[in-house]
Amino acid sequence: MAVVDRVRELVAPVVADVGAELYDVEFNGGILRILVDADGGIDIDAIKTISKSSSRVLDEADPIPGRYTLEVSSPGLERPLRTRLHFERAIGETVKIKTFADVDGNRRFSGTLVGSTEAGFMLEIDGDTRAFAYDDVAKARTVFEWGGAPKPGQGDKRPSIPESQREAHR
Repeated sequence: MAVVDRVRELVAPVVADVGAELYDVEFNGGILRILVDADGGIDIDAIKTISKSSSRVLDEADPIPGRYTLEVSSPGLERPLRTRLHFERAIGETVKIKTFADVDGNRRFSGTLVGSTEAGFMLEIDGDTRAFAYDDVAKARTVFEWGGAPKPGQGDKRPSIPESQREAHR
């Protein structure tokens, strides 16, 4: 069993006890990263609890030989997409991907995720739908699109005229 799979098996109950979901587990360069989420987002108190409890469970089971650093966090606004479930949950969102090999002269693509199957997913790119196999993708993530209301003070640039002086300006 791979280290990541064993860690996932050990910490999933810890995460569930806090009412959260285990989003992903990564182990790279001596850093064990546990990504957790919950409906409406995850708060810092839940992350602290998961971190402490996961540390104890991992110390007891010792699934990773040698030293490592444990990090517990949210997957963030721009979430990595690694599993079919990740892709299914991101349908309708803007996604950026990087393929291992050139596809029609490109390795980087951006579009709206419109579907997911067992073998791959579909992106709508400039009005066309393209299919990609999961195995052909080196990296994929959602893209947070900034928008909405302007920052306070960034709207109307006209000077404010006090009510008492408005009559003189009409």
